[in-house]
Amino acid sequence: MREPVSVAIITFNEERNLGDCIRSCEEVADEIVVLDSFSTDRTEEIARSFPKVRFSTHAFDGHVAQKNRALGLCRNDWVLSLDADERLTPELRGQVRALDPGDRVGFRVSRATYLMGRAMRHSGMYPDRRYRLFRRSRARWVGADPHDFIVIEGSGGDLRGDLLHHSFADLADHVDTLNRFSSIVAMNRAHRGRRFRAALAVVKPFAKFLENYVWKLGFLEGYHGFTASETYAFQTFLNLAKVYELERGIVERPSNVRREYRPQGPGDGA
Repeated sequence: MREPVSVAIITFNEERNLGDCIRSCEEVADEIVVLDSFSTDRTEEIARSFPKVRFSTHAFDGHVAQKNRALGLCRNDWVLSLDADERLTPELRGQVRALDPGDRVGFRVSRATYLMGRAMRHSGMYPDRRYRLFRRSRARWVGADPHDFIVIEGSGGDLRGDLLHHSFADLADHVDTLNRFSSIVAMNRAHRGRRFRAALAVVKPFAKFLENYVWKLGFLEGYHGFTASETYAFQTFLNLAKVYELERGIVERPSNVRREYRPQGPGDGA
């Protein structure tokens, strides 16, 4: 890059991932901003062991809010935004290092998510292109937690190479993640007045499985593709079933959502 680049990472108990993430990007970073939400493991120690890291803390009030807050801590206009469980491939590092952005204000990259030891290429899990390198003065995080994304004001482009997304330690961790994410989705939907529909709870998970296993070619991944499609369907069911719990007053909030998180109303996070 002809201009300096900040890397922005938000963390919570990421001692398993953070070191590899930073090592994969420090070559192209002029600074690395780590915004942590009071981890109880070695996340801070690991972050501070890298000379380019500036470490800060703030209570977690949502993925969108926290990622925008991390952008505000960056000193440079060009930002590479990463999750702690992502790593740049050598090809992607080379693309960033040699980039001449011209009049473009953002660049998308492909993510290759690992499931049960394999980088998935089907089942809707690849290429999963997202804006991750952008001018922060012309971009912001939006979306409904936990499904955040960047929007840019201006023209964009694509970079070659992948972000390797080591999102799950194993299948048990995968199930824990989708369980946690479905709780956030359901809480936001209930807060926005979305109602439980029994017919959707029956039909939509089945349709989601077919979408990922057949239409998005999950069957080409063998058992990995079948598992991915089943978990997509299961999360779709949980998203709906947990709205039922909240709507009927069975629970006030899902038990696996952090207490400091507040649900989003209409227009929040935009």
